[in-house]
Parts: sequence; structure tokens; C-alpha cells
Amino acid sequence: MQEIAGKRVTVAGLGHFGGGIAVSRWLVGQGAKVLVTDREPAEKMADAVAQLQGLPIEYRLGGHREEDFTGADVVVASPAIPPANPYLTAARKAGVPVTTEICLFVERCRSNRVVGVTGTKGKSTTTAMLGQMLKTRHGTRVGGNIGRSLLADLPDIGRDDVVVLELSSYMLHYLGERRWSPHVGLITMIADDHLKWHGSRESYVAAKANLVRFQAPGDWAVLNELDGRTPAIERLTAARVKKFGADGRRPFQLAVPGAHNQINAQAAFAAASVFGVEWEQAQESVRGFKGLPHRLELVHEDGGVRYFNDSIATIPEAAVAALEAFPPRTVIQIVGGDDKGLDMTQMFDALSGGAKAVLCVGTTGPAAAAAVRDRRGAPAQDCGNLATAVRRAREIAAPGDVVLLSPGYASYDQFVNFEKRGEAFATLVRERGG
Repeated sequence: MQEIAGKRVTVAGLGHFGGGIAVSRWLVGQGAKVLVTDREPAEKMADAVAQLQGLPIEYRLGGHREEDFTGADVVVASPAIPPANPYLTAARKAGVPVTTEICLFVERCRSNRVVGVTGTKGKSTTTAMLGQMLKTRHGTRVGGNIGRSLLADLPDIGRDDVVVLELSSYMLHYLGERRWSPHVGLITMIADDHLKWHGSRESYVAAKANLVRFQAPGDWAVLNELDGRTPAIERLTAARVKKFGADGRRPFQLAVPGAHNQINAQAAFAAASVFGVEWEQAQESVRGFKGLPHRLELVHEDGGVRYFNDSIATIPEAAVAALEAFPPRTVIQIVGGDDKGLDMTQMFDALSGGAKAVLCVGTTGPAAAAAVRDRRGAPAQDCGNLATAVRRAREIAAPGDVVLLSPGYASYDQFVNFEKRGEAFATLVRERGG
């Protein structure tokens, strides 16, 4: 475990959503001499810096300097920074250890009952449901990629507390370097994503598999019986294996729509049952669960038309699952955005066969609209931007219809991230003139 007190620590990548901010605050509390560096200029980082106001932190914003990496005692990198980044490479060559916020946490967490949740999609919802279920019987902490660092909670976490961590493929890459896996590892599903960061499909899947790769025989791997990659992942772990799915299981009554959310609930229960949670307790804990922001989130109703924000759907499989959460030919779906180099055939087929209309946006909009039209099913139109798509959706929608933002693509062509895209959609649909 890396000593922190009195060390010169460079935090690489402050960000806006909690991880870099939380680790910077924690490092100061541990007695480290903290320097924060981020590529974004000061004016764009003002919101994040304001959250650290008054703390003895040095800032290097608007770019990185190699000497801040090679001259540090420790570098704490944002997990979104690829390991091959030249500044991280320079640090390692200089003998400076590189770690991450999640690695600092797991190295210091006293709990013997850590649950890790990963998957290409479904991991945040499953993590939230699992946390609700576990709280019916145990002291439970929920954090990680879901948006909350648990570093500040370390003094209060006991050996018998259950800690639930949502873990991204980026986080798992770094945790794999430390040969760490949790007591219970749950993988929701795996599809192609983040291939640019990982370099290949194989490296991406390998990072996900790190969740169970280093488990011991007394641990548990909770795996999706419907996922074709499950048999290969099962062979990698020494843990006991528990499978989840929908067939043959007692269904949960849920407030959130979609067969995929039933699978998420079944996955959460499979993991919760390891800790003695019974079905009735699990059902009661998720009965009123309304979902998480940007995940099939009902953001508006008007004239019998419901508007759902599913901006988190940045891969085709997620967009298809959202479409199939509603009756055929009732969904006006907004798709398109930044091309991640994924195979979109499945999504175009599903939209043509099941949507009422398809409205396309972003840099991929023209090609997406053409691909759906070529299939001679649902009508498709290139709208260019989200405001135009929402306006057109209002013109098409009839009582009983759903207007669904579930793009199947990343947001980076027109928005900073999927959250900003979802917020823009919610604002537009609530404005009668949008």
C-alpha cells in the first residue's frame, strides 16, 4: 500500500463529476502535497476548482507538464486516461508509481465483503438496485463509478459492512495490475465498447474479466446466463459461480420499464442472496425504484405522450433494449451522435422493424437515417440536431406514443458527455416551443 502522508502527489485529470475532486480532497486530508493538473483551461474547470476552495492545492490547468509527473512521489490518474498516455509513461519510466482513486480505496478498505459490479450496460442500475436490497439486512455503502467516491467513508467502514462498487473497464484495468478482485463479482453483460481506449475488443473483455479473474475459491462470481461470453469468463475464475437470468425466476414488480431492467433486478438479487437477502425483502426494496438519471428516465408527459431520456445508451445493444421496453410501433426514437466504430446493424434492423419513426441527429445522422430507410420499415429522417428532432417528434406523436432519446452513439460530436445530452433533451421536451 502506497504511503501518502508527506508525499508529493500529482492528480492527473480533475474532471467535473466527483472522482478527481474527491481524491484531491482526501489526499490533502492524508497530509499529501497535492498538485492537480488537467488539460482543460481554468475557465472550464472553475466549477470543479470551486469545490476545493480553501485547500492547499497547486493547480496546473490548460495542459500538462512532464516534470509534474516525473518529479512526483505518486501520480493519481483519472481512470479515463489511457495507461499509454505519454505523461503516465514518463512517470513510470522515472520510477513514479501510478495509481487511481479506486485503487487507493480498495487497498485501504477494511471490509471483507466487497461487491464489484461491471458490465457494458446495466451496471449503474444494477448497482443501485443491489444497494437497496442489501440495506434490508446489512450496513451497506455504495460508490465507485456510480458517481460517489467512498474514500471519505474509509474510517467508518467496518469489516462486516457490505461495500458495493460500480467498476468501469478503465477502473478494472488498473485494478487488474494489482491482481485484485472483490469477494462477489457481478457482470451484467458485455458488448463492444471503449475499443479506442483499450485498443482492441480482446483487451476490453479482458479488463471486464479482471472483476473475477483474481477471486479465491471462497468468493462468488455472479454471471449472466444469456451472455455468450459467460462460459469463457467462468473458466477464468476460481470462485463459486451463480447465474442469473429471467427464465424460471420469479419476476419482480418494477416501476421502471423494460425486460432489461427485469434482468438487472434479477442480477442484483442473485448477488444479494449471497448475503442472505430473501426475495420478499428484495422485492420490497425495489418496488418504488424509479431508475437513475439518463437511464429510461421519464422526464415529461404531455397529451398522452411520454418522453423518456435514455442518453446513457451509447452502444447499439442499449438502444435496442430501450426500444423493446415499449410496445411495437409506439416509439419515436432519436438516435445518432459520435461514431465509436461499432457495428450498428442490429440497431438499424430493430428500429426499422419496431419503431414508429426514427429521428437522427449528429455526425452519424445522415448515414443512420439512410440505413434505416434502406430497410423499408419505419420512416427515418435526418434532423441534424436535438432541438429539431424534438420538434419533429412532437409533430408525429399521438396519444399513447413514446418519444425516446436512446441514441446508440456517443455524445461527443455535439455535447460534452451523455449527461449534458440528456439534460438538453429534458429541457427541450418541457418547453412547448422546443
